[in-house]
Amino acid sequence: MIDVVIAGAGPNGLMLACELALAGARPLVLERLTAPSGERRANGLVGQVVRMLDRRGLYERLTSPGATPEPAPGFVFGAFPLDLRDLPDNPLYTLPVPQLRLQQMLAERAGELGIEVRRGHEVTGFTQSENSVRVELRDREPVEASFLVGADGGHSVVRKLAGIDFPGVTTDDAVSLSAEVSLPPEAVGAGGGLIVPGFGVLPPFQHVRTERGMIAWAPFPDRNPAITTTEWERPEEGEASLGELRASVARVLGADLPLGPPAGEGPHLIRRLAGGNTRLASRYRADRVFLLGDAAHVHSAIGGPGLNLGLQDAVNLGWKLAAELRGDAPAGLLDTYESERRPAARRVTTHTQAQSLLIRPGGDVTALREIFGEMLALPAARRHIADVLSGAEITYDMGSATGPLTGRWAPDLPGLRELTRGARPLLLDPTGELDPGPWAPHIDTVKIPELDSALLLRPDCYVAWQGTTGEGLQEALATWIRAA
Repeated sequence: MIDVVIAGAGPNGLMLACELALAGARPLVLERLTAPSGERRANGLVGQVVRMLDRRGLYERLTSPGATPEPAPGFVFGAFPLDLRDLPDNPLYTLPVPQLRLQQMLAERAGELGIEVRRGHEVTGFTQSENSVRVELRDREPVEASFLVGADGGHSVVRKLAGIDFPGVTTDDAVSLSAEVSLPPEAVGAGGGLIVPGFGVLPPFQHVRTERGMIAWAPFPDRNPAITTTEWERPEEGEASLGELRASVARVLGADLPLGPPAGEGPHLIRRLAGGNTRLASRYRADRVFLLGDAAHVHSAIGGPGLNLGLQDAVNLGWKLAAELRGDAPAGLLDTYESERRPAARRVTTHTQAQSLLIRPGGDVTALREIFGEMLALPAARRHIADVLSGAEITYDMGSATGPLTGRWAPDLPGLRELTRGARPLLLDPTGELDPGPWAPHIDTVKIPELDSALLLRPDCYVAWQGTTGEGLQEALATWIRAA
């Protein structure tokens, strides 16, 4: 019998499959599409997931051999530029890589780990028993697994079949246009800004809000540049076109741009999106069925938090499912997937809704932005926003364990990126004298004299225990890592 069937071969489903395989489990990925979609979606990664990929040895696969993440000097929040250069221990990391490339890399990694991905396999139903899930497929024989995970997107079939509610709000008054374009060389300044006569300069990779809408200019280094506009109370008619985008730019900026068709062979991005959804699954689990990524939460793409949230879901769920499959998971471990990750999703839906309000036109929003802008001049406020955007503010309840880092994602420590590639629990001991007792065969213990205190890290790199003596260590091991 298969250990875990994962419905959906997008980045989140593939990441979960890789995490399961690292922990010794046998996943099977089922994908409805017969070939990867060429649809252009996310343009990069934002937040802790950048360093998480590095800790699994995947960051350099998307960049260059030997490359390591560096904090971003700036970002954007609700169309406000966010200067992060003066922040000590800046938590916000970015990686400008197209989602298609990320998905390709994860598929390659899955192949290296011996993970089977079956395309053209559409889930149509399932039935659960005490010890397994029988997954029904369209025009194919059913498969049986210990667990089923729905990583099949915002319209998740698995979620619907499980009877899990997806409450939230739908907005229908905004229309966004995005397209790859070409522009005269003289229109782009030395720093990548777009020179717009009659308006000024559009900075690269930032949202700019006017009293008539919002616009973003993205001069990608390895492909055609793109422009996105958002307007409110505009009708949508027919197929999206470059002419429609030109007209939208003129309305938002009050100035014309000489936009031309993109260079090279297509298909090229040209897309219109009307309205949006913010929804959060009422629960992440129905017995042996779990939800992951967009199947559990959808929200505005503003600020690019989606992959940070979904891939971190995968890292959280993977080691817990594997422990359950081995038969040595502590009591209630699987329930902590929802109790830890659903609040994280709630936080993302909150800040994306806040940003969506801040970019709207109107005098009342302008007044709000004036006050908000004054607050962002304060380093403490900018640090708070950076923590929110990156997910660095997220902490988990580690029970009776104490210490300033307990419950937090482990900071970068000497050698940590090499030590965490195998997705095993880690005991980082400055003395080399701590005794993990009967848990010793199931964790990696490493002496790091530079540390002020010992740290016990879960496979997802969260600190489960911190101390200078062994007090509480075995209790933490019993709670999180493995039943003795």
